[in-house]
Amino acid sequence: MILPLVDIGLNLAHDSFDHDRDGVVAAAVAAGVGHMVITGSTLESTRAAIAIVRSDPGRFRATAGIHPHHAREFHAADVPELRRLMHEPGIGAAGECGLDYFRNFSPHEDQERVFRLQLELAVEAGLPVFLHQRDAHDAFTAILGDYLPRIRAGVAHCFTGEAHELDAYLSMGLSVGVTGWICDERRGQHLRDLVRLIPLDRLMIETDAPYLLPRDLQPKPRSRRNEPRYLPHILEAVAECRGEAAETVAQATTHNALCFFGFEK
Repeated sequence: MILPLVDIGLNLAHDSFDHDRDGVVAAAVAAGVGHMVITGSTLESTRAAIAIVRSDPGRFRATAGIHPHHAREFHAADVPELRRLMHEPGIGAAGECGLDYFRNFSPHEDQERVFRLQLELAVEAGLPVFLHQRDAHDAFTAILGDYLPRIRAGVAHCFTGEAHELDAYLSMGLSVGVTGWICDERRGQHLRDLVRLIPLDRLMIETDAPYLLPRDLQPKPRSRRNEPRYLPHILEAVAECRGEAAETVAQATTHNALCFFGFEK
């Protein structure tokens, strides 16, 4: 297998990793995950992600942004700080930003306001965008479409949507991130069918750890906490569904991620 792999979506600043973060990273590296992108979802988690990047800038990148769940907590007075964070060394993308009408932890108008703001800041900073969408496809694509001509690139993080959503994303020029959801025999069958439709040069892989532990890991881990060391398992599942060699998918997804998040700068 061609290594190292790149985990493009890892919540390494999550408090579940506070007691063993270095060990989690070491285990991932030993498993063949050489680079990791740490997700920022609030101002606080973005600052924490940047601090981790500074510890090993050759291995890590971070995203800087506000998850739609937290949109209601983000106010005009916070804009200068988010702008500053997006310009920090080691930031590979703006986000995690987008819309989530499934949980509705923030009102739709707040989500849309903060999504538009982050797209504006991404354009200003010259960053690609790390995107989240759940049950908000029409509003999401309408807002994103207003900015696409000016945005450098975008990736649909943790894609679990339907065929028409994938078609729309690909038509908009987005890349697509696939998680261990593809390993879930209860909910992931449609994704197993759709993943073969993603062009190889638009495909990336991610764990979304500590969330979305692959259900088919054997032996089953004692903990339900997902970790980046399980990324090769996701790679194998993606390759199997696509009918391609794991080495082919590894080489392509690594190349795509290194270029997208600026590891090669």
